[in-house]
Amino acid sequence: MKKAAALMLSLSLAGGTVVAQEDPVRPLLSRDLTGVPGKELSMLLVEYPPGASSPAHTHHAQAMVYVLEGSIVMQLQGKTPVTLTAGQTFYEGLDDVHLVSRNASNSAPAKFVVFLAKDKGAPILKPLK
Repeated sequence: MKKAAALMLSLSLAGGTVVAQEDPVRPLLSRDLTGVPGKELSMLLVEYPPGASSPAHTHHAQAMVYVLEGSIVMQLQGKTPVTLTAGQTFYEGLDDVHLVSRNASNSAPAKFVVFLAKDKGAPILKPLK
């Protein structure tokens, strides 16, 4: 829960547009990545209210997204934005810059799971300045 609170603080300090909601990013599970010292695998649940988004950021991790409900728009630097719906997936590489992460709807919530392979203890994301 501390990571989620820190994420919300970093989003608000970065001028993000995440709509007020209790813990939109909820850590579900984190374990050491077997056979890879200093790395961990984390699973997060993200719930965007209608119209919500995150500021541009990096994860410094490999990230895989699976959309559970609603639709989200994702865009990496140098790539075309994509709109994903329930059942669709998205991949983000270690050095990718995540320019857009937002709910595609202004009337319906969106929910997705994120799996991150990252340095152990590293923050979930780092907003761009």
